[in-house]
Amino acid sequence: MPSDRLLTINAGSSSLKFATFKLGSEPLCELRGQLSGIGQGQAKLSGVDWSAENLKLETHRDALDLLIARLDIVAVGHRVVHGGTRFTAPVKIDAETIGALRELIPLAPLHQPHNVAAIEAVATALPDVPQVACFDTAFHATMPEVAARFALPEKYWQAGIRRYGFHGLSYEAILHRLGDEVPARLIIAHLGNGASLAAVKDGNCIATTMGFSTLDGLVMGTRGGLIDPGVILHLLREGMDRAALERLLYHESGLLGLSGKSADMKTLLEAQDRHSLLAIEIYCTRIVREIGSLAAALEGLDMLVFTGGVGENAAPIRERVCRALEWLRFETRVIPTDEELTIARHCQHLLG
Repeated sequence: MPSDRLLTINAGSSSLKFATFKLGSEPLCELRGQLSGIGQGQAKLSGVDWSAENLKLETHRDALDLLIARLDIVAVGHRVVHGGTRFTAPVKIDAETIGALRELIPLAPLHQPHNVAAIEAVATALPDVPQVACFDTAFHATMPEVAARFALPEKYWQAGIRRYGFHGLSYEAILHRLGDEVPARLIIAHLGNGASLAAVKDGNCIATTMGFSTLDGLVMGTRGGLIDPGVILHLLREGMDRAALERLLYHESGLLGLSGKSADMKTLLEAQDRHSLLAIEIYCTRIVREIGSLAAALEGLDMLVFTGGVGENAAPIRERVCRALEWLRFETRVIPTDEELTIARHCQHLLG
């Protein structure tokens, strides 16, 4: 391949989503793929027609080596979940940046380590190739203090205990797609395995449903969203250890926990049994209530955009939500998100 290609990387705990873009006046996507099963004995490559069977990828470095062997690239852009209070815009990565990102791991322990691992793997394999970090939290840096602060003593605010918000790259993608049509009062519903809403006023985020972590807000695939902190204290008092509590909140709750069947919305819509129907009802009710809250923050609503796997593909969910909000007049749109293209644009702008 000609050496004018940008590689974008979205690293998860056992997966690595990637895409390549031909650079120009506007980055042009050429391929998208995913390596899954990293560190699980047998990995799988999907999305691209490469000869890659019996893959044994023990680390993200192994996965990156596979990509690097097949791609001639001039730069790499990474999705990084957490930028803390320091990183409120994309940055070119150097040794100091990597150290700072590593310090943020306690704020996103299930995501940040894998983002950093992918960055370090590229830095080792391709030390002369520039890298850019693009942050999911950066989009929400425009939130006013009254929206970002929890009602805790000042020392916790100074220590970074605040509402950060996530899915920022997805929200950026929607604003770019809307272009000159971005209304004054906009709510974007990113509904996927993870889910959140953002209130956007005059092009800037003023409130969002996710908070300090990716656990807050809406019901998600395996995360329950909003929960009384007293429940957490009660479970700890009853003897649940931290590992079990973390597993419950991140992996055993949400649609999966409510239905006892699946975290996949398509599966639940087809099942139509009592527990699946209850899970869907609670899922939609939470979305409606949170849209009402964000509409209050916006002092009205001009447009609601659905995006993400559920938002784009589950028409019954959209219809149910909109029917419950008929009292609130607004335009509705369904717009596919493209986080990879957002990363590519940032890289091209930052690296010239």
